[in-house]
Amino acid sequence: MTTRHTATIRPATPDDVPAILRLVHELAVYEKEPDAVEATPEGFLACLFPADGAPTAWAHVAEVDGEVVGMAVWYLTFSTWLGRPGIWLEDLYVTPEQRGSGLGKELLATLARICVERGYGRLEWWVLRWNTPSIGFYEGLGAQAQDEWSVYRLDGAALEGLGRA
Repeated sequence: MTTRHTATIRPATPDDVPAILRLVHELAVYEKEPDAVEATPEGFLACLFPADGAPTAWAHVAEVDGEVVGMAVWYLTFSTWLGRPGIWLEDLYVTPEQRGSGLGKELLATLARICVERGYGRLEWWVLRWNTPSIGFYEGLGAQAQDEWSVYRLDGAALEGLGRA
């Protein structure tokens, strides 16, 4: 006998923050950076569900039988060339037990629908070069690597130094 599970993709609520943070920690382990996460529930709440002002980031969760098993955390970007916003997918993660179930694709499709409905021009993200399972998944959806660009980051002492200049 096959058990049927009920899967739902929905916008995150404040009650989902602990589950999102758990998934962020799982993702950090998967990406071989288990000690790199500094995020706190308070930080997520302030960005996703601020008491005052607009959110600076959003999240959707994948839920199976009432348990959050996947997430897409994203924010808005702006393309000067297109003259309109887009979505930057900061993190997409589905628990190992649910991979291959279609939840990752549905999370991406949800963001693509938001782009289409709102007239946004792009849905973008990055992926680690060694993460061949994810690269294959993304390319299977029609996504194209933007290899002509290099990612740069200012953080830590360099960010503070420039910020004080």
